[in-house]
Amino acid sequence: MTKHFDVLIIGAGLSGIGSAYHLQTNCPDKTYTILESRTAIGGTWDLFRYPGIRSDSDMYTFSYSFKPWKSKKTISDGQMILDYIKETAQEFDIEKHIRFSHKVVEAEWSSKDAQWSIKSEVNNSKKVVTYTANFLLVCSGYYDYENGYTPKFEGMETYCGEIVHPQKWRSSIDYTDKKVIVIGSGATAITLAPTLAKKAAHVTMLQRSPSYVLSVPSEDKIANFLHRIVPSKIAHTLARYKNIFQAMFFYSISRKKPKKIKQYLSGLIKKELGKDYAIDPHFNPRYNPWDQRVCIVPDNDLFKAIKEDKLTVVTDHITTFNQKGIELKSGKKLEADLIITATGLQLKFAGGINFIVDDQQLDPSKLISYKGSMFSNVPNFVGIVGYTNASWTLKSDLVGRYVCRLLNYMDKHDKTHCVPRLKNPKMETISAIDFSSSYVLRALDYLPKQGAKFPWKLDQNYLKDTYSLKYSNLEDQFIEFI
Repeated sequence: MTKHFDVLIIGAGLSGIGSAYHLQTNCPDKTYTILESRTAIGGTWDLFRYPGIRSDSDMYTFSYSFKPWKSKKTISDGQMILDYIKETAQEFDIEKHIRFSHKVVEAEWSSKDAQWSIKSEVNNSKKVVTYTANFLLVCSGYYDYENGYTPKFEGMETYCGEIVHPQKWRSSIDYTDKKVIVIGSGATAITLAPTLAKKAAHVTMLQRSPSYVLSVPSEDKIANFLHRIVPSKIAHTLARYKNIFQAMFFYSISRKKPKKIKQYLSGLIKKELGKDYAIDPHFNPRYNPWDQRVCIVPDNDLFKAIKEDKLTVVTDHITTFNQKGIELKSGKKLEADLIITATGLQLKFAGGINFIVDDQQLDPSKLISYKGSMFSNVPNFVGIVGYTNASWTLKSDLVGRYVCRLLNYMDKHDKTHCVPRLKNPKMETISAIDFSSSYVLRALDYLPKQGAKFPWKLDQNYLKDTYSLKYSNLEDQFIEFI
């Protein structure tokens, strides 16, 4: 079995499959393989199986640039997204390059050999297989696939019902005609709660503090019209750029005039729930829009469930669990047959792989991101992390193409490796994920950083990144080709 490749991709999810397409299209002579720790394609979309799982971005930007999204639903359910990823892998003959049940545990770079040595555990055993590659592309996302985050609430062990984190959801969990509490206010909670409410006796969404929510139609009328009058690929591209500019405008105006956007979002909720509903405290966040991600509500499903009295939002602090449910700081007691802790993710850099460069172990917290894709002093390495203010795939598509540009440039100029160099060690740095969300704040001490200015700063701007990654000169004063 071949164990050396020009490029080794880690992860067969959305980014890994997309990157493989770009690689075999733009660098057809390069050999590559994909190491996937799980037994199936799909990454996040194969892992998460909780009720109602769906995209939190429109599918015209969340889908690949090279494969049109053909469904009428632009806010789509998880199974449709998983099928789309699998279909892409089959259509472009990528599946044969995947080696499943290969969990990468260590990657060591040797400048002398100009290659990576990658160790992976096979089939959940202690058996370790070593591969070598000239270039390493990590597409494993930024969270821990093994466990989500659940706070240690007092008295949890006394509760007689079941407590489950959405990341550990099982198809055998029965919530029909049950009283359910969903703890959380983020995208997962706002997805779960109205879906559970369709079958449960009642659902309580218990939040410590609210998030911004925005209702959008699950179908894009303009996109569907375009599909009727022009070829699918053209319609997909037009709808994609319409939504890119729309999202960029909303993000920009939110940052410039947060009070106006806050009033606008509150007004939309009042229109749905009525003037007598307590917007404050249930939908009045303490932070500004886009300090954390704005949660999408497709077709008003959350608000419909509230109006139909199938779902209640409670804003309070948990004092303790008891045998029947939860006691709150206000003195109120909530009873439940099932409690779901939609309390966030555990972030993990590059799947927790141990990285070594020329006999020196890397500390991820010391790394500085270069163009949002490479890292200071790490040769022939790219890690894909999508946007926080837009669709993940917009960034992964750009980075996938950027890798191909680097590879072709090195071939043309007879170079064996490239490495970003930070020449100003005193440059101001901040977290690479510039969000105030709890799951980000918990991970600040061990995640990479970003710099104060380009190319070390992440602007979260698709147009700027398009120029930087797709068109600008590869050689600059910050990257060294050897």
